Amino acid sequence: MSIDRRRFLESAGLGFGSLAANFLLARDAAAATTNPLTAKKPPLPVTAKSVIFLFMHGGPSHIDTFDPKPALEKLHGQPPPDSFGDVQLQFSTFKKQPILASRRTFRKHGQCGMEISDLFPNVARHADSLALIRSMHHDGFTHTAALNWLNNGWPRLGRPSLGSWIVYGLGSESDSLPAFVVMLDGGIKSGPVVYSSGFLPAVFQGTTLRHGPSPILNLKPRDGMSQASQREFLDLLQWNNQRYSAPRADDSDLAARMSSYELAFKMQMAAPELADLGKESEVTRKLYGMDEDGTRDFGSRCLMARRLVERGVRFIQIWSGNTNGGGDWDGHASCDKGHTSMAAKTDKPVAGLLADLKARGLLDSTLVVWGGEFGRTCTSDGSLNGGGDSLGRDHNPYGFSLWLAGGGVRGGKIFGETDDIGLHAVKDRLHVHDLHASMLKLMGLDHTKLTYPFQGRDFRPTDVGGEGEITARLMAP
Repeated sequence: MSIDRRRFLESAGLGFGSLAANFLLARDAAAATTNPLTAKKPPLPVTAKSVIFLFMHGGPSHIDTFDPKPALEKLHGQPPPDSFGDVQLQFSTFKKQPILASRRTFRKHGQCGMEISDLFPNVARHADSLALIRSMHHDGFTHTAALNWLNNGWPRLGRPSLGSWIVYGLGSESDSLPAFVVMLDGGIKSGPVVYSSGFLPAVFQGTTLRHGPSPILNLKPRDGMSQASQREFLDLLQWNNQRYSAPRADDSDLAARMSSYELAFKMQMAAPELADLGKESEVTRKLYGMDEDGTRDFGSRCLMARRLVERGVRFIQIWSGNTNGGGDWDGHASCDKGHTSMAAKTDKPVAGLLADLKARGLLDSTLVVWGGEFGRTCTSDGSLNGGGDSLGRDHNPYGFSLWLAGGGVRGGKIFGETDDIGLHAVKDRLHVHDLHASMLKLMGLDHTKLTYPFQGRDFRPTDVGGEGEITARLMAP
């Protein structure tokens, strides 16, 4: 008696449904071994599962925000004292420019008594949650070099961003959203290299989220293709790709491409749900300033960041300031006026983010970082004769401020100092490599062992630096 193939398979328990299930199981098993985004166990104890980096594009003035310098009031209008030496700036000669005192008012906040300027009345209420570093430094006095230092740990192009290193080291906790997300305010002075994967595989680069119901481009399938048809097409494509890549284990590009296809398919459902901020309560939306025109834009991105953390996204960067004419923190002219405008857009949303994370029990496992690519000089970019709102400050990478909160960091602390005029970091100096090493350690990664082979040697995110990381001091009682 003859029997056709279908009946034979069904009699053996291998009907088409079973075959499909077996294929799907095999596909998922293969993905677990070949997918470079598979979650990995951190080699060190973990206090931070996610990072939200609030990046103030252009370089906020530390002496007008978090590092008060009373001596500048006495020296206002005078040339810098010879005892402070000279430094290279971008547009001005430091020794030839007059001292420019801050127009801001600083007050002590919280039980810790941290001095914060009146630009941030809402963030100041969280002083006891902030670990304020006043001694950051590097040597990049142009925007491009400085942006690369803060984001990529190197002043020139080609190195992976910190977010890419973290995803490379830890993989992704979410199977339906990117592990590294960037929310821009517009153009960036250095371009997208600051969230690129550099020489790491492209699967580790940052994914930009945009405003509106379609935050990620190119997710919508072509007209007429159902979800079932798309799934069938991807399964066939994956099967062929796996056959091709099996004897080519050293080639990671195809595995990365296969992973991106699967992630894009899952994001078609996850991304619209993520972008629907209307599901948030009116109280929550108001907390982020979404009921006000001035804070709605940045507030929506901060709220989105909290939603991303809830969904397992590893590294989130939110940019304030752009090159499209909307303003930034670059205070060459009208520094005080510009800072007042930018702070008004961001202060309430940032404070709302801290409060919301804390209320939901997420701040302990989320490291929030606030800062820009450098600080500003204590001198004016030009003559003081014009006065008023026209006065500006040049770039200063030699000593500036940055703060951290959450993620196991003990708040209410101040680390380091700049000199009396805010020019150089002079006590407990913290290089960008030290900052990155500290952030990586809080995420459970050893910066000296997180390496990738490239051009004949093993590279790491901190190059040969990071020996001054202050994680123990950040976490100490």
